Amino acid sequence: MVRWLIVVFLALVLIEGLAPWLRRLGLGRLPGDFRFRLWGREWSIPLASTVLLSVLITLALKWL
Repeated sequence: MVRWLIVVFLALVLIEGLAPWLRRLGLGRLPGDFRFRLWGREWSIPLASTVLLSVLITLALKWL
């Protein structure tokens, strides 16, 4: 279970780092993505985008 938590955390960090580029593609604005402002900083939790990217990567790897 700890491995899954690490994988999810790393995926969220990676997506957050790529957020400006991914927002141009429409990711980060899906219905399951959460954005909120806390302590003067805007935070985002891209849950739906993470699931979508995971499915796309899985399908691409199975196809190859």
